[in-house]
Amino acid sequence: MTVTRKQEAAPATPEPLDVLIIGAGLSGVGAARHLQKHCPDKRWAMVDARDAIGGTWDLFRYPGVRSDSDMYTLGYNFMPWQERKAIAVGSDILRYIQRAADEGQIKEKLHLGLRVVKANWVSSEALWHVTLSRSSDGAQTIQCTKFLYFCSGYYSYSQAHQPEFKGQGDFAGRIIHPQFWPKDLDYSGKRVVVIGSGATAVTLVPEMAKTAAHVTMLQRSPTYVLSRPSVDAIAQVLARVLPSRWAYALTRWKNVLMGMYFYSVSQRKPAKVKAYLLDLVRKEMGEQYDVDQHFSPNYGPWDQRVCVVPDSDLFAQIKAGRATIVTDTIERFSKEGIVLTRGQELSADIIVTATGLKLNALGDVAISKDGVAYAPGQSIAYKGLMLSNLPNAALTFGYINASWTLRADLTAEYVCRLLNHMDRHAYRVVVPKADASIATQAFMSLSSGYVQRAQAHLPKQGDRAPWRVLPSYLADWIALRWSRLADGVLTFES
Repeated sequence: MTVTRKQEAAPATPEPLDVLIIGAGLSGVGAARHLQKHCPDKRWAMVDARDAIGGTWDLFRYPGVRSDSDMYTLGYNFMPWQERKAIAVGSDILRYIQRAADEGQIKEKLHLGLRVVKANWVSSEALWHVTLSRSSDGAQTIQCTKFLYFCSGYYSYSQAHQPEFKGQGDFAGRIIHPQFWPKDLDYSGKRVVVIGSGATAVTLVPEMAKTAAHVTMLQRSPTYVLSRPSVDAIAQVLARVLPSRWAYALTRWKNVLMGMYFYSVSQRKPAKVKAYLLDLVRKEMGEQYDVDQHFSPNYGPWDQRVCVVPDSDLFAQIKAGRATIVTDTIERFSKEGIVLTRGQELSADIIVTATGLKLNALGDVAISKDGVAYAPGQSIAYKGLMLSNLPNAALTFGYINASWTLRADLTAEYVCRLLNHMDRHAYRVVVPKADASIATQAFMSLSSGYVQRAQAHLPKQGDRAPWRVLPSYLADWIALRWSRLADGVLTFES
């Protein structure tokens, strides 16, 4: 059985759940599988507002959609990635998530088409009262749960960042945002301009260039790009000589440690890493290409995410003349395309605005405690997975410098350990208590526009443990798997 399309929304259960998982994407399915393994007696359910599992990997349908993280780290720690390509396309990732759901037989506890509107913590009952709205007709029910587990990602599915450009209404062609890609769009033989320089643009341009007349990537400023093979040669060798789980685990740790090393060096020696990355681009594009203009950002490596170019596909399309990078700002849209600040006009039949995501916190669920609104933007993250003074709740938030699922797995294991600890000691409530002496800073250290626009709405991190959000999987692996739960910051109540 593969759960892919809408199921009938189930009514609220007559008694409280132990755990309600919000979100049926990569994080939610993983959380469910960890609960099954580590907390087999827990009564749990999972809801998602959409009519399919998969989250991001079902939502995004733009050409070439893929992960820029390798699947040996983006995959779950309990289920080896078995496909050949390590840099996988979206449809393969979606099938992987569906297989995890199938193997876990979670259908009966998965309720699609149910949006969580609000959640109120009732102290006298030690329960969350969660208001669910059925997507098809708006009918609402109340579900009570002892623990609320947010696996809803970090951006809005219904909205994207779409700046209004001067003269936008004058353009005679179609304007598309990648998050809402239309099924009927035929771009073969068309002139396309993709606005943006992040991971989405770097993915779209080489894929669309295969059939479009020409694709121009219009960027206000460059982004670091790094070519990687789509197939991990070492992983393939290990898979031939070792059992699949051993090969997967070894490849996973290899890639984790390589990523940690690259990030560490980038932080300690940004100028040298920048020179190294630009030199790699020059080797791809040749000395005649203006690498400094189009591939040299004005920030250090990993101040924003480094974009992966699998098998040099972007470079190949540029060298073949099917794609072009233009670095300039937009003066206005015109009937024929886009007029740039320096006077050049880019002709286009289709304009794709790969202008970014609209970040949110806790899936835009209205949170309250005993009827008083709780503001995530004023909270401090405890170990990157709970929020200050918010009882019986956890959230999954991945790494900015590594694969999302690495922290998602650790978070799920920690939540299970926490729930089992509460059972052993007959605790009903757990809440991380922050004191006024903790200095705060941004939860995410990236300088990317989509992060900066959302800072007021995101939780903060503190200036010391356990309120720091660690950028290291190895440090988290130790802290979340082996640290004491009764650390004096987590407060337990019977």
